[in-house]
Amino acid sequence: MAIKGGCLCGRVRYEIAGRLFNSSHCHCSMCRRQHGAAFATYAQCNPDDFNWTSGAELVKVFETIPEAGWCFCRECGSTLAGTVDGQVTSITLGTVEGDPGIKPELHIFTGSRARWHEITDDLPQFEEWPPDNREPPGKAP
Repeated sequence: MAIKGGCLCGRVRYEIAGRLFNSSHCHCSMCRRQHGAAFATYAQCNPDDFNWTSGAELVKVFETIPEAGWCFCRECGSTLAGTVDGQVTSITLGTVEGDPGIKPELHIFTGSRARWHEITDDLPQFEEWPPDNREPPGKAP
């Protein structure tokens, strides 16, 4: 069964035919600013499994580095996905409808976490990228 999701105003919708993997809570300063929260939660997907089902013309990509960035809805501002080389490679778990079939596995970039936020769960924490050479939430294996 496909994973479905969309933005706050409902004009942009997506579908993922495959599974999600490598879910993490990112505490970097860019994610905190972009989401207006203590952290952002992402999961990776295979780019070949991702499809905008409606509102693709409303999707704007903000590139944080050349060839990589975040997709958001121009209408309501919802952050929906991450891109690498023009392909969606990760999604924000908060935009998934129903059970995404995955739970966050770790916290990343805790070295720049909001000082007003305490991490109280038992998930592994990494000040930057994990040492197991896990790809960032913008790159599929």
